[in-house]
Amino acid sequence: MTSSHDAAAVPVTSDLPGAGPPGVPATASGKAVTGSKRARLGRNLVAAIAVGLGLGAVILTSLLLVREAFVGVLAVCTAVATWELAGALRRGADIRVTLPVLLVGGQAIVWLAWPFGLRGMAISFAATVLASLLWRMRGGAANFVRDIGSSLFVAAYVPLLVGFAVLMTLEPDGVGRILTFMICVVASDVGGYAAGVVAGRHPMAPKISPKKSWEGFSGSMVAGMAAGALCTELMLATPWFLGALLGALMVCTATAGDLVESLVKRDLGIKDMGTTLPGHGGLMDRMDSLLPAAFVAWAVLGLIVPAV
Repeated sequence: MTSSHDAAAVPVTSDLPGAGPPGVPATASGKAVTGSKRARLGRNLVAAIAVGLGLGAVILTSLLLVREAFVGVLAVCTAVATWELAGALRRGADIRVTLPVLLVGGQAIVWLAWPFGLRGMAISFAATVLASLLWRMRGGAANFVRDIGSSLFVAAYVPLLVGFAVLMTLEPDGVGRILTFMICVVASDVGGYAAGVVAGRHPMAPKISPKKSWEGFSGSMVAGMAAGALCTELMLATPWFLGALLGALMVCTATAGDLVESLVKRDLGIKDMGTTLPGHGGLMDRMDSLLPAAFVAWAVLGLIVPAV
């Protein structure tokens, strides 16, 4: 999730063309914001909370009742996020990815991970790469490398990383693994936001994401490690200190995911990836930290959790 870590701590400024004077917050269109306009720039908090609770309810219900339904939820999220990212690339830089191939290939990666595991993911991803090359050949040589490179980026960034969440559900204790993964990321987000609001003073990456502070990152680390320790001890029969290590790695990965998406959006000159979720922006704006963290959770839990 794109963390609002430090929303109240470090003012957001814009380095995009057309922004207002240095140090004056700017809107996504580049116009300087003054006075009462600032109060209207925040997200719709009520809508954001309602959407967040709704998504959480759908995810938990599908995970706890029917795992295949949970995979279906992941497949839908994959399709929407792929569509949003492709649209953002086109709007911001006129990059035309192989969207039909990516949508079909993304579904193959997610669904074939369920019966065939990592092998199914690898075969589906390789097939998506080859199909993208063939599909883009129809457009000629102009911008071929750029469009194909971006297509492979989308395929790896969204469906491939989602596939690792599917792999976790295949384990006998898959529900516990998925819950541990999600709780760690949510705890990181909440802890970072709280610490950033209360104590955020020192920007972490001012040229990438001015809202993030080192104090917010510290809050994320404390909350993420605590969540990891509790979840592994209570749900996965794994010593708490290994869970704390998992939490620390998840926080670092989730933060890196936030920063990567911030870089992409700054490069494209856009504020949000889409408008799918009221109060949140696009679904991709909620998945940016979850995607890389899914791989880390799958890899680390596979090493530290005893076989069932």
